[in-house]
Amino acid sequence: MEDDMYIDTHSHIYENEFLEDRAEVVERAREAGGGKIVLPDIDSESRGRMLDTAAAYPGMMFPLAGLHPTSVREDYREELAAVERELGARKYYGIGECGLDFYWDRTYWREQVKALEWQLGMAREAHLPVVIHSRDSLAEVFESLERYSGVQGILHCFPGGAEEARRAVGMGFLLGIGGVVTFKRSRMAETVREIGAEPLVLETDAPYLAPVPKRGKRNESSYIPIIAEKVAEIIGVEAKKIEEITTKNAMNLFNLHSENV
Repeated sequence: MEDDMYIDTHSHIYENEFLEDRAEVVERAREAGGGKIVLPDIDSESRGRMLDTAAAYPGMMFPLAGLHPTSVREDYREELAAVERELGARKYYGIGECGLDFYWDRTYWREQVKALEWQLGMAREAHLPVVIHSRDSLAEVFESLERYSGVQGILHCFPGGAEEARRAVGMGFLLGIGGVVTFKRSRMAETVREIGAEPLVLETDAPYLAPVPKRGKRNESSYIPIIAEKVAEIIGVEAKKIEEITTKNAMNLFNLHSENV
């Protein structure tokens, strides 16, 4: 049954950290119940690796097209034109990973906002969901989303509190919950406790942000059940319930019901 599985809604398994053992990582994900993996795009440099990986695992891996905020530079218009060409050339399941990142470098913050809103416009025109990165920038992300109402998607690695979570859900967004929820004194855990399971999807952000007890190691999709168990513990339900809710949310958002594992 298609719903009897976990979906990792955010994995960079195509990156070079998995070059030596990608097949084994995929097999471990399958053994752990991971039926489908969504691949967020970064930029034109990494896109070929992403598409090659998706092609190697049809029915399991689903690519998105987008420009990551930390890849926004002077040439962001050319990068976004390439994304637009990609959308016309092959099937993608969403737009992203796009958004704003004011943590690492604010040099191109204006360009980041323009790039985000360009991609929100693409998503609205193509009727595709977006996956949004919002590091140290959630308030500004909300401002852009208000200007592009009707676009739906995921706020990846959701950084906000319960009030912001309710605002996001009210705008048609799901909350991406990953390994951070297992960290000691995690704000994400508090948000999950208050908001409940209904608006959640699970993600790894592999190879980054591995959950406890794997923290500090390379993350991978086989760790999704660890995240689900923690979410279940926080909310006070069985992990199976978290699996059912988050899988249904991801299947519906990315329109995966016709895609066979």
